[in-house]
Amino acid sequence: MSVTVTTLKKMKDAGDKITWLTAYDYSFANLVDEAGVDAILVGDSLGMVMQGHETPVPVTMEDSIYHTQCVARGSSNSMIVGDLPFGSYQVSKEQAYENAVRLMQAGAHTIKLEGGELQVETIKFLVERGIAVCAHIGLTPQSVHQLGGFKIQGRGAAAKQLLEDAIGVEQAGAFGVVLEAIPQDLAAEITERLSIPTIGIGAGPKCDGQVLVLQDMLGIYPKKSPKFSKNYMAAADTIKGAVQNYVSEVKGGAFPAAEHSFD
Repeated sequence: MSVTVTTLKKMKDAGDKITWLTAYDYSFANLVDEAGVDAILVGDSLGMVMQGHETPVPVTMEDSIYHTQCVARGSSNSMIVGDLPFGSYQVSKEQAYENAVRLMQAGAHTIKLEGGELQVETIKFLVERGIAVCAHIGLTPQSVHQLGGFKIQGRGAAAKQLLEDAIGVEQAGAFGVVLEAIPQDLAAEITERLSIPTIGIGAGPKCDGQVLVLQDMLGIYPKKSPKFSKNYMAAADTIKGAVQNYVSEVKGGAFPAAEHSFD
């Protein structure tokens, strides 16, 4: 690993855009790593794009551990972010710690969990015990049934709560926060307020970095990809070329464009 949480913080401070991409196996992890992606997210999106489920809810700890192990064998430079799946951290801080340790022993360098203020004590507990934690607010896919579907979050009065969530997770010690499917102006405000990196997915161009699901950006997911994604294979000769184009466009500010953002 050459990219660390310190690297990402320095990139934010310097105004250098950060690139994340999901991967779930050895071969794609190696390709994504060599294409220059800063961090590989072993996301619970694997439940949809790898397993064919309608949501990420069915993903288990065993699934996450297995795919993290595969990715760890293929990556040399990218920071690996392991996603804690639904039900693996909500019961108690101790449960979250036990499962975060399992993911790190499988090869993750850092872990990600969903939730804002409700997860502040858990984040603090993990950070105090040497685990680097990325928070995830806005559209939280593990709560899709509670939210009533994959819908935009943070509009109107809900914007204040998301800002408070972002500030809360930073104060708890999170090294970064994923902002998913929120208005771009709100994402810009959060990014400006925080000293830790924001990683956007459907959150506009003002975030410190971007993340996409690999199968969406390659145009190979059989179902409809979200508005905030872009098919990079459409203008590339190879998969590696498509990933390199994604990295280049994020670094250069061309992605996301207006059509990939929400007002």
